[in-house]
Amino acid sequence: MPQGLAFWRLCAAVALNLLITGNCMAGALRYCSASATLTASQQDKILQFAAQVKAALESSGNRLAIVSRSGLDLSYFGQRYSHAGISLQGNPSMPWSVRQLYFDCAEQKPQLFDQGMAGFVMGTDDPDKGFVSLLLMPEAQAGALERSAKDNAISLQLLAAQYSANAFAFSTQYQNCNQWLAEMLAVAWAKLPLGDSIRARAQAWLQAQNYAPTAFHLRWRPLLWTTAFSNLVHTDDHPTADLDALMLQVSMPASLETFIRAQAPETRRIELCRTATQIVVRRGWEPLSNDCVAADGDQVIALE
Repeated sequence: MPQGLAFWRLCAAVALNLLITGNCMAGALRYCSASATLTASQQDKILQFAAQVKAALESSGNRLAIVSRSGLDLSYFGQRYSHAGISLQGNPSMPWSVRQLYFDCAEQKPQLFDQGMAGFVMGTDDPDKGFVSLLLMPEAQAGALERSAKDNAISLQLLAAQYSANAFAFSTQYQNCNQWLAEMLAVAWAKLPLGDSIRARAQAWLQAQNYAPTAFHLRWRPLLWTTAFSNLVHTDDHPTADLDALMLQVSMPASLETFIRAQAPETRRIELCRTATQIVVRRGWEPLSNDCVAADGDQVIALE
């Protein structure tokens, strides 16, 4: 292989790794290829972590939570969470299963998937550390979202035909997992009727309510070239002005949490993290430290 071509392929590989902007993408890549093997000890600790997440949900008094998890390392972009869904106590698949969008590798398109909490928290690149965030909304907002999330007609009509991990938040051309959730919030809270252009109407309502997607500042133009090497990332849906500024505006858990808190200020937050030795549980909006060290008032649970 010519040295010049090898260099640019290496650059593209590095760039693609950096451009992946969500666990929607990370989950798709793991699902479509051989996943990393967890040791029995690692699996057991993740299952203990999932049990504590479910315990926090059970004791919350709520029937629904917005649940976000860490997955791919997005610290380059200043993001802890990459993937979010709706955890429903009354999910017919299993209590507190997470309804979410996933990329179906066999069908090569996005699908909706109800996943048990254990499987949900296992979707991480780091078997020895992970974070989960739970948002517990007041009854008015939670009840409206619960009714819409359980309505398969609504859930499916909001599902796009084409997937993009870095989908522009205000375009209907593609969709990622967090964008589906944002549009579900819009339909539920604005009581939008189903029908043609439902996604466009949902996005218009989000914009009218000052929903601000997460802005990814790429810093390096070759990152935009990586779309030629994967069918899971695209830039043709993003505004030219954003691309010229090396910026992508994408729905992410952080932007969803900010929006939900603004719409429903009484929303409660629980954040949990795990290491190889312990689980830390914090109630409140102050984020846990990146190294999962407990502060005063946090609950610490030793892992067996």
